[in-house]
Amino acid sequence: MKYFRRFVLFVAGRLLVLVAVLGILVTVFYFSMNASNIYVILKDGMARRTQVIMMNSDLETLNNYFSASYLERDTMLKNMDTQGSVYTNYYDIKGIDHRLSLERVWCWPWDDTATAVFVESVRGIDGRLKASVRTQAMEMGLGIAPPAWQTIRYDAILARENGRWIIRNLTQREVVNP
Repeated sequence: MKYFRRFVLFVAGRLLVLVAVLGILVTVFYFSMNASNIYVILKDGMARRTQVIMMNSDLETLNNYFSASYLERDTMLKNMDTQGSVYTNYYDIKGIDHRLSLERVWCWPWDDTATAVFVESVRGIDGRLKASVRTQAMEMGLGIAPPAWQTIRYDAILARENGRWIIRNLTQREVVNP
């Protein structure tokens, strides 16, 4: 009986360790899966937002990445509806070199919300001043090349809705010197 009890305790101890290790591995797997999905949504969503602001792309495509309530509050997009942006009014932008650096992300595997901190930058803008507004742009102090895009650090809150992640809120943390 003494040996049987030792054997059962030995097996139970090993099973407990095995279950704990498997639990940790499953948690890490789901955390990594969520983190990679969040990175893709942030990268693609912010790139699409920049294209809407600079290149006058279709605003409706942002619904794939952002919540409707955030799109209504976004000041840069509100200005696009009423007066456009410096980029769309005075420049023909052909392409951009958009970068996003994810600094931190946190999401429990069983939770439907996540937080992230990232830096967005546009390293290069391929565009020229429109000939039709050249005089007006020069009076405003604009150059032939488009103005640089500010590098900004953001705090983001994301939510999983209908099985996919969307950006629910962005808060500008600080302007970063490139």
